Amino acid sequence: MVADAPNGNDITRTGFDPGAEWFAALHEEPNGIDSLTLQTHTSETAAVAEICGGFDNDPHRMLDILRQVQERYCWISPQAMRVIADLTGLTPIAVEGVASFYSFLSLSLRGRVTIRLCDDIIDRFSGLGAITEAFETGLGIKVGGTSANGAFSLEFTPCIGLCDQAPAAMVGDVVLTALTPQKASRIAEALKAGQSPEDLVSQRFGDLSPHERAERMVENNIRHAGAVLLGPVAADAGLRNGLDLSPPQIIDTVEASGLRGCGGAGFTTGRKWRMAATEQAERRFVICNADEGEPGTFKDRVLLTERPHLLIEGMTIAARAVGASQGIVYLRGEYVYLRDHIEAVLADRRARGLLGKAILGADGFDFDIRLQMGAGAYICGEEGALISSCEGLPGEPKTRPPYPVTRGYLGFPTVVNNAETFCHAARILDRGARWFSAMGCQGSHGTKLFSVSGDCLNPGIYELPYGQTVQELLEMAGAEDAAAVLVGGPSGTMIGRDTFHRRLCFDDLATGGAVVVFSHRRNILEIVEYYMSFFVHESCGYCTPCRVGNVFLQKAIGKFRDGKANPGDIDYLRDLSSTIIETSRCGLGMTSPNPILSTLENFPLVYSAMVKPTRDRIRDTFDIQSAIDGARKLARRRSHIFDRDFTE
Repeated sequence: MVADAPNGNDITRTGFDPGAEWFAALHEEPNGIDSLTLQTHTSETAAVAEICGGFDNDPHRMLDILRQVQERYCWISPQAMRVIADLTGLTPIAVEGVASFYSFLSLSLRGRVTIRLCDDIIDRFSGLGAITEAFETGLGIKVGGTSANGAFSLEFTPCIGLCDQAPAAMVGDVVLTALTPQKASRIAEALKAGQSPEDLVSQRFGDLSPHERAERMVENNIRHAGAVLLGPVAADAGLRNGLDLSPPQIIDTVEASGLRGCGGAGFTTGRKWRMAATEQAERRFVICNADEGEPGTFKDRVLLTERPHLLIEGMTIAARAVGASQGIVYLRGEYVYLRDHIEAVLADRRARGLLGKAILGADGFDFDIRLQMGAGAYICGEEGALISSCEGLPGEPKTRPPYPVTRGYLGFPTVVNNAETFCHAARILDRGARWFSAMGCQGSHGTKLFSVSGDCLNPGIYELPYGQTVQELLEMAGAEDAAAVLVGGPSGTMIGRDTFHRRLCFDDLATGGAVVVFSHRRNILEIVEYYMSFFVHESCGYCTPCRVGNVFLQKAIGKFRDGKANPGDIDYLRDLSSTIIETSRCGLGMTSPNPILSTLENFPLVYSAMVKPTRDRIRDTFDIQSAIDGARKLARRRSHIFDRDFTE
């Protein structure tokens, strides 16, 4: 491991990998720090230039470039940004704008191994506090810090898609699950002793196939395999059938099946494909949104591991239907442990003529896919933000209209569907529209993958036809004593026992798949406050209602938790939530108040019980100065209305 650096400021200033090469140079020239700094800058410039060259100096591949620089140097230094800007034809400010947007990239030096502890509410309820203490003690650093020798950084990160086996953590590119304080202590000691993160999984990690590595790290917990996705699947049958159909016939089949987008919005898939296909354009693209960042969701993780060929098959069918020649799988940064697995699948399909030129011998049917890694940004699950990220920009949502189907990636028509939707499309072309449509219920056809986690005996994945009741799912998961269920993640709906008869379908409880169970032992307001803090953290910051309004909502919930709320504060929560929903630019702001609104509706007594008079029978009143203080800090300006000494 890395020895103690004699001068940490020099490491930070020079911006290079503080490893054995640096210390060897110091031994050759004990007093040559300045010379070494010059050599390092030259070396770094050459290395960064080589990384840029690997992506043809294409500014649209900015996120890939920055990820590789981060992996090599443990940060994005000013020197690196200048080199990248020169080679890609951008300004250093533009490069910094991308580097500063994503949480997995850093503008300050991080440790050679970054340990990211999942800070989801499920992990908190599963003992995260004791595990954090064990890591801090074992590594000798606090959360948010880096060890003096530059070896380790310790951080919290939001949900990493492992709620069914929490507490979990990312150690470099390796994920570790079902942590305990004892296990955390052993991990810290092993890392300090020189073991690599990969050694924590297997001493023969390098000999395992990418799929075997993924299976060693994560248990996919398939509790119920349905008839469409997780049961027996004929390899590439849908793609072969699609070759016998014209592109419009493929779209007709998908539309007749009743397939709707499985990410939560539920837009008709066939209609989306038809809009992209009929738009006049020289190029078209197909993008798989595998950035399932909604806390409590992990179904795409299972499909990426167990059904990657089916996913790519579905994308290839979509490409034939709309006339696309290029595709992208956008894989969330938290799933980096699946990167080599997905790349291996793509390479295998190219070798077998299932990707590339003249797929399966069909002249003119050319389609290939690249993998785009994310870098820790929940907002990139929104399709406009995802496209921005693929274009090498900060992951900020795009103004709509135009919609991606008419003007998407690089300005061309783009089909964006999530992993589950593409898998369904492949099976529909295999078995037919009627077969698929016969499952489920009116308006919600086929099956759905439900990610069940929280206070239940059998967390994991359940593939069930649409129309199941919440109660039926809870019984399957061993959660008969559930007091509250969050359907659809924090942007969905929290319901209580009196409504467990409701059905999981688009016309009742629509969900992208997350079902989080809470027992009577949990504090509803604690859960709501956590999810509001999540939205505050994950807002891209573009629009004021979302950037500032969610901060106010979080503070208001804190007021209820402290027992300082007034009756008027309930109306304040509703009014502010309505304003945020109506004026926000993208889906994050339009759904971020949902934890508050759904619990106000379904758990009103939780709020009313916290509205109490003070000792002198005078209730606390709303303090406008206190309320806008957060906005002052966020906006870095004062108010000419509420600050009386304000002058222009």
